[in-house]
Parts: sequence; C-alpha cells; structure tokens
Amino acid sequence: MGENQISSMIAGNQENELEDYSVDSEDLDSPQNTKETEFQNNEWKDQLKYYLKTTDIQEVINARARWTIGKGFKADPQTTFICDTIKGNGTDTFNTILENMVRVYHIGGDSYAEIVRSEKGNLINLKPLNQGRIKIIANRQGIITRYEDTYKGVTTKYKPEKIFHLTRNRIGDEIHGRSMIDVLVNLILAKNEALTDYKKVMHRFVMPQWKFKLKTDDPAEIAAYKKKMDAATAAGDNIYEPFDVSESELLSVAPNATLNPLAWIQYLDAAFYKAAGVPQFIVGGGTGFTEASEKIAYLAWQQTIEEDQLFIEEEVGQQLGLSIELEFPASLDNELISDKKKDGAQNIDQSEMDPGSENA
Repeated sequence: MGENQISSMIAGNQENELEDYSVDSEDLDSPQNTKETEFQNNEWKDQLKYYLKTTDIQEVINARARWTIGKGFKADPQTTFICDTIKGNGTDTFNTILENMVRVYHIGGDSYAEIVRSEKGNLINLKPLNQGRIKIIANRQGIITRYEDTYKGVTTKYKPEKIFHLTRNRIGDEIHGRSMIDVLVNLILAKNEALTDYKKVMHRFVMPQWKFKLKTDDPAEIAAYKKKMDAATAAGDNIYEPFDVSESELLSVAPNATLNPLAWIQYLDAAFYKAAGVPQFIVGGGTGFTEASEKIAYLAWQQTIEEDQLFIEEEVGQQLGLSIELEFPASLDNELISDKKKDGAQNIDQSEMDPGSENA
C-alpha cells in the first residue's frame, strides 16, 4: 500500500510550460558602411490595405491629417499667392496636398511629392508621388543623395532638392519614418476577432445547434431526415414525427455560461485610440467621459496636433522655402478661462487675466 502514501507525490515542471512575455531585440535601420544605403517600404501594400479596409484605422489617420491641416494656413501675401498657384494633379490645393501627405506618412511612415520649379527657381507645383514606388538612397554618412521612382521598369531619379519628403517618427540615424499602422494592427485584429466570435455566439442563440440521434443507419433515410429537419428549423416551423423515431439534444450554450466580450472589446478600443494618439470622442465615439475629463483629453490632443503642425511648418520652410502658419481648428483656452471665472476669483490665475501682466 506504500504507493498510496502522500509522501510519494511528485511535482511537475510547470515552469517550463509557461513562458514569460518577451519582445525580440531591435536595432535601428541605420545606413551601412557601404557607398550607398537603399530603403524602400516593402510593407506599403499591406499598410495601405489595413487603412482602406479597416474603419477604425482609417478614422484615426484621417483625424490626424484633418486636424493637422486644421483651418488651413496663414502667410504673407506673396507666400499665399505662391501657394494658391500650386495645383498638384490639377485639382489639388496646397491644403489638400499637405493633408494627403500627412495621411500617407501616417500610413507608411513617409510621404513624397515632386517639387516643380520654374527656370528662375520659383516654386510652381507640388505633385504627390506613390509612396510604395519611392526608394531612398543615402551615402555612408547617412545623407540622402537621391530618390528613385520605378514604374513599369522605368526608373526616374530625383535629386534631394526635387523631392518634398515628410517622415513620421524617424528614429536615430534612420533615413525613413515609421508607420502608425504597424502598432495598431494587433489591436485591431484582436478586436475584429472578438466581434467575429461574438457574432457566431449570437447566431447560436437565434438558431441553436441540435444533435439528433436517429433510429436508423440507412444513408438514404438519414439524408431525407436531414433535409426535412434543416428546412423546418430554418423556417421556424413545428416538427411532427412518429414516436421514438429520433432523440434530439440542444447544443447551444446558456447565455450566462460564456464570457462577456464587451469589456474586452472596450479595452481594445481604449488601447487602440491611445496607441493612435487620438481621443475616441474626436472621431465621434466613446462613452463614460465627463465634461472635465474630455477637456483634459482635448488639451492633450491639442498638444499632439500643434506638434504635428510645427513639424509641417518647419519642413515647408526648410524644403520649400515658404513660411506658413497652420491654424488649429478650435482651442479650449477661452472656454477654460471662462470656467475659471465661474468658479470664482480664487481659482483665477491673475497673470492670465490682468491686462498689465507680462502674459497679457
């Protein structure tokens, strides 16, 4: 009887069964110690696919582009005249070209437009290019020396000053930007999987599965029974059959026996919009926000957009030689000051209100 004693217990090796979460190491995509280093976004088609076919991804990227360009630009009369003559493909405006490029660099990490100048060097047009076809070439010092656009076997080479190039979240000495899509894909796939799974669960509540035990093994009789039963259950009709012909068993899952996916989907939504840097209420979604929390989120969003606008303004100045100022669509500054007045004088920063102060 010794084999039944508690002292004969043996512990398993569960430690080897459960793996700790880890992330593979990464390195910068730096220029190599060769005469030339090339980069072309080979993931562009997949990134574009997720943008075009996923509503959530499309909405956050469109919001970033739409708010960055805001209400358009302000500039001196001469600069405004130059920008107003830029037509892109013939139907563009300077604003729509910039919004297009912002949208593209969020999708693929980079966006490009051909700079067209007159013989005197005056800017006369800006033509957006296909991001997936552009190749960046840099020397061993990491300086971009040219761009190449290959279409149907024909390669067009551009000097750096002929290309207006915007990069998103460039890291270190890399010569390209980073796509927003890459950090959103896993979240959006997890959400869509949850929605697809729950769709199946709801279908099973509406039309549950049955298991039938037939008192026959004749294939013809089974096929005939199956045809009649499938037609009857699909139509919701009553079923009449001789006693003791078959036994049936309901295979559907009880409503309270499954996990509620709504909390998981809401968590994925929150993580998705956080990763995209877009408050959910900006695109018309989100629940459970108080007015105060929405104002704080809006102020954080304003900083994000103003940073994007500063980047565009500086790149336009550096690469195109134009000085512009992008207007933010709507600020809460005046409303916040108004709220402070309602709360009482003790909550008002006099430096914001006193006309004689340094900040007035």
